[in-house]
Formats: sequence, C-alpha cells, structure tokens
Amino acid sequence: MRGGYVVGALAGALVLMATAGCSSGATGSDDAKGAAASAGATAGDTKPAASTATIAIAPADGTTGVKPTGEVKVTAGNGKLTSVKVTGPDGVEVPGQLGADGSWAPTGTLQVATAYTVDALAEDAKGAVANARSGFTTLTPDKEAGTSDNIADNGEYGVGMIVSVTFKRAVKNKDAVLGGITFEASDGTTVKGHWFGDKRVDFRPESYWKPGTKVTIHYKLKNVETSPGVYGDVDKDEPFTIGRSQISTVDVNTHKMAVVRDGQQVDTVEFTAGKAGYDTWNGVMVVEAKEGTTRMTSAGVTKEGSGDEYDLVVPHAMRLTDSGTYVHGNSWSAGVIGHSNGSHGCIGVTDTKTGSASAPAGKLYDSSLVGDVFKVVNSKGKTVDPSNGLSGWNTPWAQW
Repeated sequence: MRGGYVVGALAGALVLMATAGCSSGATGSDDAKGAAASAGATAGDTKPAASTATIAIAPADGTTGVKPTGEVKVTAGNGKLTSVKVTGPDGVEVPGQLGADGSWAPTGTLQVATAYTVDALAEDAKGAVANARSGFTTLTPDKEAGTSDNIADNGEYGVGMIVSVTFKRAVKNKDAVLGGITFEASDGTTVKGHWFGDKRVDFRPESYWKPGTKVTIHYKLKNVETSPGVYGDVDKDEPFTIGRSQISTVDVNTHKMAVVRDGQQVDTVEFTAGKAGYDTWNGVMVVEAKEGTTRMTSAGVTKEGSGDEYDLVVPHAMRLTDSGTYVHGNSWSAGVIGHSNGSHGCIGVTDTKTGSASAPAGKLYDSSLVGDVFKVVNSKGKTVDPSNGLSGWNTPWAQW
C-alpha cells in the first residue's frame, strides 16, 4: 500500500453523525416547532464522547538524529488505527502499512537530513475518534562511504565491460548497498553484483553484453547506512552504451592474436608474451584503461641486481590488470615478436619508439574500447585472479 493508511469506516461514522444531527419530527404546530427547536438546542449542546483510544508515535515529538530505517512506528491502544500519514517538506506521503499487531511502519527508507510530520487517527470500540500529530528530523550523516565507479556518463564500452564500484570506507551492510545499486538494460539483461572484500563490488551479466545495449545504473545510496554511522553519498542515474563486439584471442603458443569484431575475424596480430618466470596470465582480461604513452619500470617485478631490470616509456598502452599487465607497443623486440616470448608478462605488439598509428600496435589501440576482451590461452602462467582488474569473467556465474 502506498501512502497513508485510511479505513472507510471512519468516513462512514462521520456521515452517520451528520445525519442524526439534521433529523427532526417537523409539523405545522407551533408547539411542535418549539419542541423541535428545544430538542435541536439540546442536541447541539451535547458534546461527542471522548475517545478512549490512545495513539503512540515513535520517535517522540521533536526528536532529531533519527535513522532512515527502523525507528518510525505508530501504535494504537484501546482501539485501532484508521489513518496514518507521514509526510516530508514536499508533502509526499511515505509508503507504509499495518503489521500483524496493528501497528503502522514505513515500508521504505526515509531521506536523511529531512523533517517529517506524522498525523494519525484511531477509533475506539464505540467509534469515537482520537487524533495525534508529531514531528521528527532524520539524521545528517557525519561519515560518508566515498562511492565511485569506473563509468563515465554516456560512455561507450566493449562487450566485456564490468562495472566496478569502490568505497573509501568498508561496507558492512552489503545487502543494503546492493539494493541501492540497480541496473536497467534495454534488452532486459540481468546484472548481478559480486563483492571483492569490503570496499569493492563488481557488476556484470551472465555472458558478455550484446552490442548496442543501452544501460542505466540507478544509484540510490544517500539514505543507505553502509556501515554503522556511515551512509552512502550517491543518488543519480548513470547511463552508458555497449558498442560493437571486439574479442581478441591471444595464443601464447603461436604468438598470434586473432581479433574478432562482431563475429568476423578482422586481423591477426603477432606479439611477444611473458618469458619463463614471467609468464603472462591465462584467462579472460578486459581493457580497463587506454593509457597511451606510459612509463613502465621493473620495480616490484624483477629483483634488484638481477640484470633484468627495465625502465621504459611505451606507446599505445592498454591496461588489462591492476598488477600491471598491458597490451602495448614494443619497438625493441623485433626479433622475437611473432616467434618467441621475451616480455615480463605484458603482451608486446610491433610499434615505433614513439608510437605510430599505422603500426600494428597503433591500429589495435585505435580499434579498441575500454571493456574489450583479451582472452589469453596456452600460457604456462596461472589463470588471472578475478579481482585483478576487470577479470570477473573468470568466475562462474553460479559463484558470482
């Protein structure tokens, strides 16, 4: 039931009272008229019996700092509620309903930092009505979750795009947060969320998106308590579109990449992958950023003094993992590209030192979108962890 709770019996009672007050045995006799007048005066002087029903409204009148959920309740004693209306400054009624015990409570979440008014009516066994009015103000959050995601309004993404939502503060009420982030797809695609720890939740469909799908993320988190004393900070709609399909299969054995666009192979790209000890991850990885020209160093990759250190500026860099796996231009390995594996885990494609749009790496870069899929097969490396970049496609749907 949306809005306040009203029972028709109250309206009926008021109608009956009005009818009784207007009826009289009028005749042409002066005595009769006098008697009727006397009777009318007597009736008019009679006050309605006070209702024995009582109304209790929680929180108490004037309370501030009320949580948006779980604190508002209206109950009747020695009678039953016939109407409850809770309204904010805009006059819109808060949806609510009666419970099994006859009490009324909201069915939704109130807004934070908002003043509300409660008007309630109750009726006793004789139909006499009691009324009560109260007001309270919801809390103003002291702490916010710090919500962000990897989507730009009206952006275009590849079919493998995974929406990753992160929080600066750890989330305890995960189900409540999931309820405040919903997806609407033009083709009805179902989207589910999967938590990686307490500060990140990723969303994807069961299979890759269909090209041309229009998607809107509905964020309604401002009134959601994400953790004790911490509230969401986003209420907005965020639209994006899925572009054409481009899925590249990277075969480490053959050193060749098959680029398939909308179901048709459009290119074969030679590359070099990770050498022994630095094997490229197997599995599905997704372009999470197109970074252009990027500096790459061996810090955290090779041991100092090993003779295998590097410090390079590389063109046409597309990031595949948070740990540093890229598809990028390579101008220094002409002898191994297409023949053997010589990188430290990245996928190197022929390019010039500063990057050329006409080089294989430049063409691949320009044809790619964030959200495009690169599937690595036949590497001696392990399968990439689903939390490493946008690699959630490596988690089965039943476990997502």
